[in-house]
Amino acid sequence: MSMTQQAEPAVTTPPASGPGKESDGRTKERPLALRLLARPEVGVFLGAVAVLIFFLITAPTMRDGSSMANILYQSSTIGIMALPVALLMIGGEFDLSAGVAVITSALTASMVAYQLSMNVWVGVIVALVVSLAVGLFNGWVLVKTGLPSFLVTLGTFLILQGVNLAVTKLITGNVATDDISDMDGFDQAKALFASSFDVGGVNVKITVVWWLVFAALATWVLLRTRYGNWIFAVGGNKESSRAVGVPVNFTKISLFMLVGFGAWFVGMHQLFSFNTVQSGEGVGQELIYIAAAVIGGCLLTGGAGSAIGPVFGAFMFGLVQQGIVYAGWNPDWFKAFLGVMLLGAVLINLWVQRTATRR
Repeated sequence: MSMTQQAEPAVTTPPASGPGKESDGRTKERPLALRLLARPEVGVFLGAVAVLIFFLITAPTMRDGSSMANILYQSSTIGIMALPVALLMIGGEFDLSAGVAVITSALTASMVAYQLSMNVWVGVIVALVVSLAVGLFNGWVLVKTGLPSFLVTLGTFLILQGVNLAVTKLITGNVATDDISDMDGFDQAKALFASSFDVGGVNVKITVVWWLVFAALATWVLLRTRYGNWIFAVGGNKESSRAVGVPVNFTKISLFMLVGFGAWFVGMHQLFSFNTVQSGEGVGQELIYIAAAVIGGCLLTGGAGSAIGPVFGAFMFGLVQQGIVYAGWNPDWFKAFLGVMLLGAVLINLWVQRTATRR
């Protein structure tokens, strides 16, 4: 009988997870709208829509299809680089050399092809090797020394900036490379990296297509592959990741090399769009790429983010950059808009982080 008395409370007491436990607000499921807003890519999407509506009202010329194609083009040149930079940030690191690495890649391809009188595809391949080597160097120094990526890539930034200027002047006698538009292989390379096509009478750059393709590929890698899990893991806690068998060093180095690949691709686009390259360009672009990733929801602390968010972040950059011009405002205001967007994104990311950790 005593056993029966002990069993009775278990029958009459409601389950801990049942409706009777709603008095503890921490266990309630948050409303769907709040859960959606907690996704950083949703926040930046709504922000991009708001900015788009604002400029459509204040700058009527933006309603033209060619204007929107130009905005998408400007966004794509930022977005292609913002994607690998975002993956690197999710992995817990920065790359301050990304901007000048783009110019290093373009200068390499141009000078190898022109100065050695070779098919431009030879220069393209050599530039790819150089870009991957820069990424490999950054990653190798990082994992071997344990120095912060900020310091490592700041050093690389200064090295590349000096090399770009000094080597270009030494080889060409000028601060820019020679025109390679009449060299063998130029037309084929231009078709891949810098061509355009017509959509309903609107000229669209091929970089817009590549941007979306790379975004889809990055999203698949992050969400559907083991490598994507490694990126989130090393960005969250690299020591715990190493303890459970995640190849931390390989992941870090490969992410820096991925940034090198992005720098190569954008560098090739610049080279085959303008036929020549100015050796002093690229400085400051690394901040644009990082800001696009941050606005897209990548936490500065690593371990969180997406590939879709930086797509909308880059779109906001292109939208504001061109929208100010179409509205007839002083383009100097772009930097002010950039600061406001970046500060707002950091505050939103902080709220998202606190919302995600609230129980």
